[in-house]
Amino acid sequence: MNDKQEPPPRENRRITDVGTLKAFGHPLRLKIYGTLRVSGPSTASQVAAQVDEAVSLVSYHLRKLAEHGLIEEAEAQSGDARERWWRAAQDNLSFRHEDFKDTPEGAAVHTSVIRTLIARRHEQYETYLDQQAAWGEQWRLAADQSDFLARLNSAELTRLNAEIHALIKTYEEQGKAAEAAGDTEGRENVALHLASFPFRL
Repeated sequence: MNDKQEPPPRENRRITDVGTLKAFGHPLRLKIYGTLRVSGPSTASQVAAQVDEAVSLVSYHLRKLAEHGLIEEAEAQSGDARERWWRAAQDNLSFRHEDFKDTPEGAAVHTSVIRTLIARRHEQYETYLDQQAAWGEQWRLAADQSDFLARLNSAELTRLNAEIHALIKTYEEQGKAAEAAGDTEGRENVALHLASFPFRL
């Protein structure tokens, strides 16, 4: 293992062009990107094992993600010079309907990627449900699935989302700091999926 510190990823990137959004929105690339985001620097072989695909196919999709700056080469984590290591190029990605609404293609791609992400999140939660007995009582009690209904205007919803994001970010940073200090006991990856949207009956 290399003791050199990895440079910190960029804080956030907002995707505003259709080509990059298309590249990101491929179902397998979403899995590959998610694996790198959770696992940190990895080789194509390691990612392939995580997503259960052939190394050659994963290598192809890694290169496509890199072409759009979504992932980047990472410092080698082993002494094997033949291995190429990859990492997510930012902590968070975002993309907004407003950036794609002016063309039919852009709007369609944005909607398609959101639907793919929702399906991926649903699959992730279904996996937890299938395995929840194995997690033990403490994790089952800590896990949550909630539904809230509020009467808000758009400015209030914007503010609510910002406050929720800021709170989650606080816990993310606390967890990273604690782990860096050696407090790793009982820590697991935790997914928080938030959707907030207006609707009418």
